[in-house]
Amino acid sequence: MTNLMVDDVQVRIESFGYLHGDPPTAHLIIDLRQHFKDPHVSADLRYMTAYDEPVVRAVLDTPGIGDLIEATAIAVSAFLSGPSAGPVVVADGCAGGRHRAPTFAMFLAYRLRRCGLTVALTHRDLDKPVVER
Repeated sequence: MTNLMVDDVQVRIESFGYLHGDPPTAHLIIDLRQHFKDPHVSADLRYMTAYDEPVVRAVLDTPGIGDLIEATAIAVSAFLSGPSAGPVVVADGCAGGRHRAPTFAMFLAYRLRRCGLTVALTHRDLDKPVVER
């Protein structure tokens, strides 16, 4: 996370894993579990995270993920155009919080920053142990 004053942040994004607890409180909660393939099922990717290029490729190559990032960016813009003050909070989750959710969160943050927005990004469960299932 960058060293930003709380008042400077326009968007907060938090990735998480449903197997580690309830979703964080957010304006938008994106559930990636059902519709997007899970890198965890690949023994080669299971113990990697969204910081590893093979995981990023596997997630971004999933049909629909780019469209969902774009749609979420549009939804964030709609929230920001409203009359209320304060940052828009987006939480996105997958099963364990190590693959799909943090990759999605990083690329959503990148997309929003390209539009000039100030984004704070956290990964609640990225560093937790792999959930064996």
